Amino acid sequence: MIPDLKQMVYNKRLKTLKLWSLDDRRKRADLIEVYKMSRGLLSVDFSKFFTLDKSLCTRGHSRKLKKERFSTDLRQHFFSERIITWNSLDDDTVSANTLNCFKRRLLKWKDKDEFTFKHDV
Repeated sequence: MIPDLKQMVYNKRLKTLKLWSLDDRRKRADLIEVYKMSRGLLSVDFSKFFTLDKSLCTRGHSRKLKKERFSTDLRQHFFSERIITWNSLDDDTVSANTLNCFKRRLLKWKDKDEFTFKHDV
């Protein structure tokens, strides 16, 4: 361990070392899986998990996911509901040509502090 960091609070250590928190790493992994599914890089059928929002009044990118309504708390932890963070991404990130390009653009969002991972967007 780095001696100077020993007395720092967890969040400050992460910021100093420019690392992602565990929660952010999980959300990043979910976003990467959605990207892979939407590009056909996985053998999982995208339409079984998600419905694209056909609304004309959406801002941002054209690949927004529709958030389904549910009445139980159980459903809110499903992958298809957790990943609505996808909708807050910009068009440049969502339309990345390669997986590595998508990952780099996610990192740029985080570095700018403009993008905070949220459960409900």
